[in-house]
Amino acid sequence: MTSLPGTERANEATTPLDEMSTLDMLQLFNREDARIPAAVAAELPAVGLAVDAVADRLRRGGRLILLGAGTSGRLALMQAAEAPPTFGIPHTTVIGVMAGGSDAAVRPREGAEDDAAGGADQILGLEVGGSDAVVGISASGRTAFVLGALAEARARSALTVGLCCDHPAPVSEAVDIAIHPIVGPEIVAGSTRLKAGTAQKLVLDMLTTAVMVRLGLVHQNLMVGVQGTSAKLRARARRIVEQVSGLSGAPVEEALAESGGSARVAIVMLARGVGAAEATRLLATGRRLADILANDGQERPDG
Repeated sequence: MTSLPGTERANEATTPLDEMSTLDMLQLFNREDARIPAAVAAELPAVGLAVDAVADRLRRGGRLILLGAGTSGRLALMQAAEAPPTFGIPHTTVIGVMAGGSDAAVRPREGAEDDAAGGADQILGLEVGGSDAVVGISASGRTAFVLGALAEARARSALTVGLCCDHPAPVSEAVDIAIHPIVGPEIVAGSTRLKAGTAQKLVLDMLTTAVMVRLGLVHQNLMVGVQGTSAKLRARARRIVEQVSGLSGAPVEEALAESGGSARVAIVMLARGVGAAEATRLLATGRRLADILANDGQERPDG
């Protein structure tokens, strides 16, 4: 008899869930959730390896592809959707793939997770290659769609990373870097949108954000890549430019207007006394914003 993955086993501590008072039930949820940070902390060395390896691929023009089914797929889509407005990167840099297509995010197609060939087809359709990184997300580590995608990605020489909440698991054995926070059985048996989903969200938040820091898209702790595409984000971009440049008023507004709302470009324009085109060129050299602002000797401002 095949043993159940840890994510499918019943949690003895939560057996009387339906007999508890509301407060007792919520306190039990809270105690179980408190286990998650320690499980993630145990995997930080593996997360660190993934961050550096993914950042290396993206520096070479590659892409980060996040894929999964069910809750894992929804987490992949969310990370991909939030990266461009946060860090000012093209929508093609971080790509989210969900079994059953993006419509499955709101209209579940649970059977799609069993389609290994469908996972491989997604990798083929994206023309994944050696400069790309593919992160397969699966709570149990056994999702056929994810395994099919990872096998195809590995065959095409992409960096492969597995994120699951069981060990040992097929996903961990199929990748270059395995991340497996073990959160134990769920509060409601098998409902991996709970502890497993939270652990995966924590890891993906760290992975994607730390990669962007390594790429120079965060200065100090400021999201200098933010694009002013809404009133809130325009106000945030202005505050960031003011804080970093030490300027305010018309010079900041003019630099943001010329830069198309890019805080990073506006900061370099003001610090180096250059136009938007030259500031964009300086940023394209791949150096950290702090080094460009310090005029570290590798470049000289025009004029």
